[in-house]
This record gives sequence, C-alpha cells and structure tokens, in this order.
Amino acid sequence: MSIVRSDGLGQFQQDNATPRASRVSTKWLQEHSSEYRHFHWPPNSPEMNIIEDIRDDLLHAVEKRSLPPRTPMDLLTALQDSWCEFPPGYLQISVESMPRRFASLLRARGGPTPY
Repeated sequence: MSIVRSDGLGQFQQDNATPRASRVSTKWLQEHSSEYRHFHWPPNSPEMNIIEDIRDDLLHAVEKRSLPPRTPMDLLTALQDSWCEFPPGYLQISVESMPRRFASLLRARGGPTPY
C-alpha cells in the first residue's frame, strides 16, 4: 500500500468473496492492518463493486474489436486501447452510482439488486 499510496491515505476494499475472505487472507489483512484503512464491505455483494462493472465493460470492448488478441501483448494493447476509448467521465459516472447502489442494497436487505 505504501508504494501505491505513499501519502498514507490508501484504503483497502474487498467484496468478502470466499477466496478473499479465507483464513490466510484474513490473517494477512489483520497482520498488516496498520498499513491501510479497511473499507468494510457488505458480505458477498458484488453488485456494490464498481470494479466488476468496469472490468466487464473493458472486456466487452476488447471482444468487440475487429481483430481478437492472440498473444498476451496483443491483449495488453487491446485493453489499453479500449480503456482510452471510454468516454470522458466514464469513471465518475460509476462512482456517482454508489449512493443508488447502496440504497438498492438496503431495500433488498442485502439480497440481489438490479446492479
């Protein structure tokens, strides 16, 4: 975290999916908790994670390309090019969706939401 956020303002977020909530990862997080702030996430709520939506949009953009990537370098180039083609404000729109996502999750009492 100190490499990514040398200002000490880094915040760790996890969606509590089983692989990331295992004993090993939980122990590591506890041992290193002084290095970051931990954002507590509702258990198993991928609908709340805008990273999932961004990843899906990026992958769909790569899939729509006329030439599919054939090598790891082709894939990296396709991902970078697709990322650069996202409209200005794309990330801001995702961030601004968070209050609606939280409200939806509360209405669903932690169950599935339309997101």
